[in-house]
Amino acid sequence: MADIDVKDLTDRYVAVWNEPDPERRRAAIRELWSPDAVHVLRPPQEMREAAEGLGFDRLVLEARGHDALEPRVTRAYEEFVAPGTFVFRPCGDAEQLHDVIKFHWEMTARAGGDVAGVGLEILMLGADGRIVGDYQFIER
Repeated sequence: MADIDVKDLTDRYVAVWNEPDPERRRAAIRELWSPDAVHVLRPPQEMREAAEGLGFDRLVLEARGHDALEPRVTRAYEEFVAPGTFVFRPCGDAEQLHDVIKFHWEMTARAGGDVAGVGLEILMLGADGRIVGDYQFIER
């Protein structure tokens, strides 16, 4: 596996969710994730409860490949960052074990910095150092 600077990788990962320029965002996605990478989201509790109320016993959201990752990242940017309400930040707690990296990020209010959400990210890296598996848990 490629030699990885964990801080740099997690900083770039979080930065892509804040990137306003569509072309730079697209390029960053291709640099971070392998072409067939999967991003799997365990949604917040309220979404899981709503799905359960509709008769679904599990709710997992998945995007596979660059063509699916780009709208996923863009949608998060447009909903949370573009209006000027929030910004995503790494928490600085990244750890690596072989080809797996885990870290927390937070979504903070742009004005005041109050934490509005926290997520745990588990990244599985390929031999080239790009993400092949991205597992996101919204913790609050």
